[in-house]
Amino acid sequence: MKRRTHPAQAQRDPMRFRVLAAALVPMLALTAAACGGSDETTTSSGKKLDKVTLTLNWYPYGEHAPFFYGKKQKIFEKHGIDLTIKAGQGSQKTVQATGAGQTDFGWADTPALLAAVDKGVPVKSIGVFLQTTPASVQAFTSAGLKRPEDLKGRTIAGTAGDALQRTFPVFLKKNGIAESEVTVQNTDPAGKIAAVLSGKTDGLMGFANDQGPIMAAKSGKPVSALRYSDFGVNFFSNGLLVGERKLKSDGDLVKRMVAATSESWTAAQRDQAGAVASMAGASEQLPAPPVLTEQFKTTLTLLHTPSTQGKAPGVNSEADWRQTISLFHQTGVITKAQEPSAYWQPQEPAR
Repeated sequence: MKRRTHPAQAQRDPMRFRVLAAALVPMLALTAAACGGSDETTTSSGKKLDKVTLTLNWYPYGEHAPFFYGKKQKIFEKHGIDLTIKAGQGSQKTVQATGAGQTDFGWADTPALLAAVDKGVPVKSIGVFLQTTPASVQAFTSAGLKRPEDLKGRTIAGTAGDALQRTFPVFLKKNGIAESEVTVQNTDPAGKIAAVLSGKTDGLMGFANDQGPIMAAKSGKPVSALRYSDFGVNFFSNGLLVGERKLKSDGDLVKRMVAATSESWTAAQRDQAGAVASMAGASEQLPAPPVLTEQFKTTLTLLHTPSTQGKAPGVNSEADWRQTISLFHQTGVITKAQEPSAYWQPQEPAR
């Protein structure tokens, strides 16, 4: 027996089809965006921008203020870049992700870059910005660590295998101290501050522009830093990097990214309060404004070596690269010391 459609049902079906079709359109659009999407955005004025991701070395802290400031002040936009800033989980992971093309650009420690290139990761520096290392031993000022010899008989928190701990023996030897005269207590990066706060260690190996201000804020006590660079040991720290594939396929974007980054650092240096304020809401883990201010203030002391004084942020010296490469070959971080060009492709930042 043939089933008959009720007249009312026949009238409803076309309407139901149109509703269903209307619902499917945005779903299909979302699916298309997820599958590919555009690599460009357009501003309200009609200017086309390249979508760019930058992955940091860690969760945002004061050192990263220039990126947020450059985005807020539309410096990156001026250079045709729609910048997305992502938190990292350590320099090593950021370097690997950049080499693999999982992020367009990375911000990471140079020793991690050297180690990755040594293992065949296709990634290069396009400019180290922190050219004086923030590596230091940090302790409460009351501990009296004013010179390297004050470390004798002390216990210092460190993280096995990182650049700080790999260079610590060089720092000690440079200053006539035997490794046996200082006890190093290994802990994970997050546990170093806790070790000092609890009194389990006398100090920690860390970055002068990172842990020190946090430790001071948490304890209410002044903190001092025994900087490696003040006592004969300096090496490159954080800088901008890119995967070799993107470097070859999109050289114009790489140049614009370097130019925008250099300009952002210069502008942030002139407006330090504004740079710190631009970080509001950057992360749930973001330190308090006074800590960010101190972190950024210290970061600005690290931008140059004697070879690059007076030059734009991110301009490097080949001699400084050779010094860094030699040090990390000496410490076993890399098995072969290659020419600087194996690790670094200089760009021309904005003047």
